[in-house]
Order: sequence, then structure tokens, then C-alpha cells
Amino acid sequence: MKKISIIFILPDLETGGAERIATTIANHLPREKFEPKILLLRKEGGYLELLKEDVEIIDLKIQRIRNSLIPILKEIKIRKPDIVFSGFGEINAYLSLFIKLFPKTKFIARETNVVSQHVTRKEIRFFYKFYSNFHKIICQSDDMQNDLIENFKIKKEKIIKINNPVDFDFINEKLEISEKPESFKEGFKNVVSIGNLSSRKGFDNLLKVFNHLKNEKILLHILGDGRDKELLHQMKTDLGLENVLFHGQQKNPYQFLKFADLFILSSRYEGFPNVLLEAGACGTYSLANNCKGGITEIIQPKINGEISDIENPEKFADKIVSILAETHDSEEIKNSIKSRFSKELILERYEKLLLDL
Repeated sequence: MKKISIIFILPDLETGGAERIATTIANHLPREKFEPKILLLRKEGGYLELLKEDVEIIDLKIQRIRNSLIPILKEIKIRKPDIVFSGFGEINAYLSLFIKLFPKTKFIARETNVVSQHVTRKEIRFFYKFYSNFHKIICQSDDMQNDLIENFKIKKEKIIKINNPVDFDFINEKLEISEKPESFKEGFKNVVSIGNLSSRKGFDNLLKVFNHLKNEKILLHILGDGRDKELLHQMKTDLGLENVLFHGQQKNPYQFLKFADLFILSSRYEGFPNVLLEAGACGTYSLANNCKGGITEIIQPKINGEISDIENPEKFADKIVSILAETHDSEEIKNSIKSRFSKELILERYEKLLLDL
């Protein structure tokens, strides 16, 4: 049987959700059936060290996405893959216009967000008129799927919903070597939030919430970096939030999740948040903002977490206090995630999709 050659396209392998998914799929596809390669605009990022040695990396050495289209098309023309799997929204959009140049290659777009909320630039939205050129579009949540159908007129049969996989083996390896962070104070409840420091992740709203918790023995640990870093640090200073600690990007965020009393997802919108899945895989109870992006598909109320409206900071703060006064079964939380989102279950669906194509 001829092996199916597949090229995954990403800007880089920085430690984000889309990058984690592509790495997991490429690593675990059966080699007797598939020959995976990863095409990167730039060979950078923390997930490079997680990638198996037999996965070829194609490095375009390009910094800006807008300059990447012609080099990507050249690589596809030269390598003639059976399948191109594009895993980043802006690249998906550009690529959609040129799919018909390669009649022997099947193209898959993995959408990463609720597009109508995430893509605001008119010049990018223009390309979504050609999104139906993809042979299949993967959405991780009902919200993402409904958005493409209602707002971009994508036919339902083009879309396949596949949730994100959780690699419990990888996470458990990290948990085994994880020690309690020094910043976790005894006598305090330690709350963790993780994500890119950008408006989308809603950390400004979370700081407003913790403005109502100054008199409580609760610390907020924020992990991540991004363009709003200075703005958020200034906001912390202006509000006098000694109960908030910024830790930057962490190589092993699981040590924070393992010992956290609560994980908070403060996002304004999501695609299907890996970090919420991974918090559950660590046995940590979650409180998530009521936003689009599969939140209600992940959270099983009173089992692995709860949902509240962060736009009402006082109410959200009260919810934090009430949750921290309760006890939660970490094994029940883990099982809630494992039974629905383990990599074995999800990768089976990816393999079937690729073989069907």
C-alpha cells in the first residue's frame, strides 16, 4: 500500500493550541499508512522538541504570513502531497483561492476560531468567499460550525466536527516531575489562568474580577506572553492588585495546573480551548466565561467545572469564592475529559478522515 503523504502547514511551533494539535497528529499517525511532514514559515517554538525525528520539517524561513503564500504554493507544486492540512486561519484563507491549481491534492482546513468574531480585517474576510474550495473544513465545536454555515455560507457537508485531542500520556509524564511552584503561598488559594496576553483572552476582565477579591486570601497566577503585556502590567499597578502574579510563558505549565485550586478561562471567544481540556486532564476544576467556542461542550457543570459571565465582575468574583470553598474529585474531573477527548478517540477520527479523502 502506498503511503499517504501529508503536509501540515503552520506559521511555527510555538506553544499554542493549533501547534499542539498538529504536533500530536503528526506524531501519532501510523507510519505504515502515512508519511507526515510539517511546513513552517519559520522553524521556531517549544513544540519542536516534542516532534518525532521521522517527521520532516520544511522551513520556509519567512517571518510574515502575508509573504508566505507563493513559497507555500511552490512547495506544494514540488512535493505533490496527497493531502495538505492547513492549521492556521489566515493561511487557510489565503490558500483557499489557489486550491484548484492542484487537482490531485486534497486540501483540509482546520479552523481555529469562531471566524466572524476573530477575523475583522476586510482583506482577510474576502478570502472566505473561496473557503468552500477546501475538500473538508474541520471545526472543533458546534459554535464554529454554525458560524461558518450561517455567516460564510459554507455547506454543511463540507464541514466535519472533530474535537481537540488530549494527550494524557504526555501530560502525566509532565505531572510526575512537577513540584509545587514557589509562588504558591501556603494559607492562600491559588488560581491559575493561561493564555496569550491579548484582548481575545480577556485578562483585562479577569483583573477587574480580582479587584473585588483584594480582601480574600486568593492569588491569581497568569501564565503567558503577548502584545498586551505592558497594558496588563500597568492595569495591575493602577488597580493595586498585589493578589495577581504574572509568570510569563512557562515550559511546564502543568506544574501550575497540578497544584492549582481552580483554573479560570476568561476568554471573550474561543475555538475549542485546549487549556480548558488540559486543566481537566490535570484534575483541576475550572470556571469559564460564558463565551462562544465549545465551552458548554467541555464543561460538565458540578463535575469538571462551571460557567459564569465575566462581564459581571462582582458576580464572577463571588463564584470564585464559592467554588474555592468546595471540594472537587480530581479523578472524576480527569475521567470527564478522558472519556470524551482522549487522543486515542480523537486521532481515530482524524485517521478515518484522512483515509476517506
